[in-house]
Amino acid sequence: MNISVEKVKTKEQLDTIFKIREIVFVIEQEVDPAEEYDEFEASSTHFLATVEGEPAGTARWRFTKNGIKLERFAVLKEMRGKGVGQALVQAVIDDIAESEQAKDKLLYMHAQLPAMSLYAKFGFEKVGEMFEECNIMHYQMERYL
Repeated sequence: MNISVEKVKTKEQLDTIFKIREIVFVIEQEVDPAEEYDEFEASSTHFLATVEGEPAGTARWRFTKNGIKLERFAVLKEMRGKGVGQALVQAVIDDIAESEQAKDKLLYMHAQLPAMSLYAKFGFEKVGEMFEECNIMHYQMERYL
């Protein structure tokens, strides 16, 4: 199975990842669209995953005052269980590692409970108490580069 992950560079790719996020978060998980799209879209580095050339998933990362936040990991239902999530996490971590400003910075995310085992494979550990975000339970997970 050919999984490809690339950095979003075109308006067309950006439209595709917003469509994936709409399907996964707004429709499937019933997240308020006002919560899903934020002021960080332009300052984030976005990724598009494809399987055999078909759009499959997305993620983004950005610098924050606390370190580097990995977020908006979404894989379309019909593409789950094929390694797309792992390919996305690996691509995001690899990309962050290429950034000089990322050295020694904390990587963190707000992980939905079903995705925690995926992130743990990459060395992320849960920190603190479970919390609710957009009516979905999460843990913060962290690691260093």
